[in-house]
Amino acid sequence: MTKEAGRGHALLVGAGILCSRLFGLVRQRVFSHYFGLSDAADIFSAALRVPNFLQNLFGEGVLSASFIPVYARLLAQHKQEEADRLAGAIAAALALIIAVIVALGVWATPSLLWLIAPGYVGEKRELTILIVRILFPGTGILVWSAWCLGILNSHHKFFLSYAAPVVWNLSMILTMLFFRHLQADRLIVYLAWGTVLGCLLQFLVQLGPVLKLVPGMRLRMDLRNVHVRQVGGSFLGVAVGRGVVQISAFVDQAISTLLGSGAIAGMTTASSINLLPVSLFGMAISASELPTLSRMAGDEMDGEVSAKLSQRLNNGLERIAFFIVPSAMAFFALGNVVVAALYQSGAFTAKDSHYVWAILAGSGVGLLATTFGRLYSSTYYAMRDTRTPLRFAIVRLAFTAALGLASALLLPGVFGIPLQWGAVGLTASAGVAGWIEFHLLRRTLNKRIGATGVPMAMMAKLWASASLSALAACAVEYGLPLHGPIVTALFVLATYGVAYFGITYGLRIKTSVEVLEKILRRLGVRGKA
Repeated sequence: MTKEAGRGHALLVGAGILCSRLFGLVRQRVFSHYFGLSDAADIFSAALRVPNFLQNLFGEGVLSASFIPVYARLLAQHKQEEADRLAGAIAAALALIIAVIVALGVWATPSLLWLIAPGYVGEKRELTILIVRILFPGTGILVWSAWCLGILNSHHKFFLSYAAPVVWNLSMILTMLFFRHLQADRLIVYLAWGTVLGCLLQFLVQLGPVLKLVPGMRLRMDLRNVHVRQVGGSFLGVAVGRGVVQISAFVDQAISTLLGSGAIAGMTTASSINLLPVSLFGMAISASELPTLSRMAGDEMDGEVSAKLSQRLNNGLERIAFFIVPSAMAFFALGNVVVAALYQSGAFTAKDSHYVWAILAGSGVGLLATTFGRLYSSTYYAMRDTRTPLRFAIVRLAFTAALGLASALLLPGVFGIPLQWGAVGLTASAGVAGWIEFHLLRRTLNKRIGATGVPMAMMAKLWASASLSALAACAVEYGLPLHGPIVTALFVLATYGVAYFGITYGLRIKTSVEVLEKILRRLGVRGKA
């Protein structure tokens, strides 16, 4: 597959994710308008993370890493019948696993809550238990959506699977608007049911196209099938690795429940912004590259294959760096503008905006490492190596727990600030742990396929361009008359984006030149820019 085709697939993934994330931002704005950083916001934010553990453990990331490499190879070998049989076997196995785990999850919710939200007591704890139990079945349905995504991506049908969460977000938005007259503690119960409905709709919009792609599929587990065993072996390793990552997130959540009212809601609000560049660039490129990397890796590795994998990986890393570096810089320098424009409304005050900005800046510490790490992990999975990412995920977990506890619970006292601000230390320490994991992934892979990574000279140019652009944007921010957060953001962020593209184009950064040339071609301007 050509690099142009790969970029086209990444563009489709990015377009689908953009649609989903934009609706996600609207959903979070509506949520913040009605709940702010209140106890009700804390309850729903914590409750939504509990069943999402299952979705992340058995869903998109794990299925993509274990199912797509095997399924895509069968398609590349024109073995449609075997591919259909594999798809049906995996679907049947998921149905059984999901049913058992959802039932156990609903039953064991009170015990789970002691582990992940130790700071919740009394009515706050009881209401959280109710919300979690409502949400669990919807999570099971989302795992089915991840199976659909694996089928669609393997057939290079990228847009629908990543745009499907739009209906999930829309269901939640309409629920909040329709029942907005209710008290907050009752509204979040209805919101939980609206979330489950959205999960079902997200699955159904993908099911029809998927069934057309697997005409010979039968829902029957076939554990003797060699391809099923390959997926099963990879699935276990990836699930454990993904589980370690999720445990890391839950460690942060558990600590945040000890930091006072609004901490977990603030982290969730910041996460909705932080995930946008991760999803648009890190996830889009990693997801679109996984089927291609899987085909390239084949069954045997030699010097030629290693060289091709290294080149493909480096191209993806350069594209990621071009977009993630300015995103991280925006979190540091312009986060107040971004947060206020998106969420400052109703119960969400200017004070809340500055608090979330601080958390967002903390998450910027590890933004580049996280997105790089996704692509490195995809390369390992394409090579059918699930153990190496698992080992390094465990290292990341250890550092996240140790650094998180120290940063969140000890540093506020050292600096004489409220405990609530420990949430900033949580996101920053998680970023440090992410950098450690990334360097381990890169060092080990370099020994297997040759040198990988973005040249230091290019990274220096990108950071310098982002810094100069941020200075220009800050000057515009402070020079503008007061027109409200949305108008301010339009001028400030437009200045930042134009300056960044202008400087990087002047430095002849390849991605910047390619993007500008593509825009000019679309506008009917011929020749190179």
